[in-house]
Amino acid sequence: MGSASPLHVVVIPYLAQGHTAPLIDLSKLLARRGIKVTIITTPANSQNILSRVSRTPEISLSIIPFPRVEGLPEGVENTADIPSVDLFLPFIVATKKLKEPFENILRDMFKAGCPPICIISDFFLSWTIDTCRSFNIPRVVSHGMGVLPQVISKAAFSHAPQILASLPSDVIQFPELTIPFQLHRADFFDFHRYTDPNDPLSKVVMEAGKADMESWGVVVNSFEELESEDIAALESFYGNDAKAWCVGPLLLCDQIEDDEGANEPKKENQTSYPYIEWLDKQDGPDTVLYVSFGTQARLSNMQMDEIALGLEMAMHPFIWVVKSQTWLAPEGWEERVKRRGLIMRTWVEQRRILAHPKVGGFLSHCGWNSVLESLSMGVPMLAWPMGAEQPFNAKVAERLGAGMRILEVVGEGTGTIGSEIICDKVKELMCGVEGRKARERAQELKRMTRQAVKKGGSSDRTLNELIECLAHRRTDM
Repeated sequence: MGSASPLHVVVIPYLAQGHTAPLIDLSKLLARRGIKVTIITTPANSQNILSRVSRTPEISLSIIPFPRVEGLPEGVENTADIPSVDLFLPFIVATKKLKEPFENILRDMFKAGCPPICIISDFFLSWTIDTCRSFNIPRVVSHGMGVLPQVISKAAFSHAPQILASLPSDVIQFPELTIPFQLHRADFFDFHRYTDPNDPLSKVVMEAGKADMESWGVVVNSFEELESEDIAALESFYGNDAKAWCVGPLLLCDQIEDDEGANEPKKENQTSYPYIEWLDKQDGPDTVLYVSFGTQARLSNMQMDEIALGLEMAMHPFIWVVKSQTWLAPEGWEERVKRRGLIMRTWVEQRRILAHPKVGGFLSHCGWNSVLESLSMGVPMLAWPMGAEQPFNAKVAERLGAGMRILEVVGEGTGTIGSEIICDKVKELMCGVEGRKARERAQELKRMTRQAVKKGGSSDRTLNELIECLAHRRTDM
């Protein structure tokens, strides 16, 4: 390998919107440092990625066919399109079949004299560890989680018997770790499945965990000022002196570009969205509640009814992104709330909504991307975790002072949260004392996020260090 050849990074996201978005943002940041980036994806996912990288010529796409597997409907190439949670496992099986065409692309790169200095792979694509070994390329893994949620998730497997034997309200402790908030058994969603050797999903998780620990390093969508106390604990789970590189919040990559071009003429954004126009017409700042539970949460129609009635009772303007294909609003509800409520049943640009000055609160499932978007835009959260590591994310936001929880203990009660609770919590977030304090703290965190990603900030420096380490490794080969 000649030292004059350009640095090249290959990025292969898991085919889920929440996993892909931060890796697109990371690709942009790498490209702005003069690095050639190749993103590997499938046909149905390519258009969304292309729309976000079209202005970055250093980024190219290599498209490989999505494998067909029994039980998975044709055309389903992203978890957002999976019609049932029962098809999650067949979807994972299909992604394993991406290995051969992916390796063919790598061979072509080597033949062309442009091999990558690393492969940035999603955690779920565990097979990439074998590929990286066979091609002698470092694997940098991405989880799409923060530092502390990763630490808790990893530690849980070492304490599986204790967790499995506990009742939902029991406190869970990890003596070897300092956790800055209380954990309960109910916070560990589907943990019995992940630890059951007879459950196929458990095998997938174990394979991914093993590949994860053997990776060269882990890139984290967070920043040191937020989670510096937990970085060493995360690194302790890895072998080979692997390092955790905090380079976030990655969603601010476009903000960095705007700041760097502050003295240049601004390009007009020709895209007009009805929900942004609706927000523009609302009275006063911080008055609108944004409600969204991500792309994969499945709520019952009964729970949807309770949310609808709770929003109506709270009497605050709201935008509610509804993903359910089966829910019909209670009779007369849409007519009663039409002057102060906007229902969106199509895709929305969440970052633009949260950045709007009229938005003053976010009722969220607390996926890590949503937490970072909320903090980066200075919007306090009403946390309603529904799966995966979301309870830990919710507690991180609460610990930071920028969030409130819909329930003190996840899963307490009968499972359906009533409209009265939703109403009371929305009122407290939007106009209560606790909500005002959370809003002030969210604004402080907004300033911290921007400081981290600006030139010379902690995340900017860390990304430069990561690139330097990989470049030196290539030179030493």
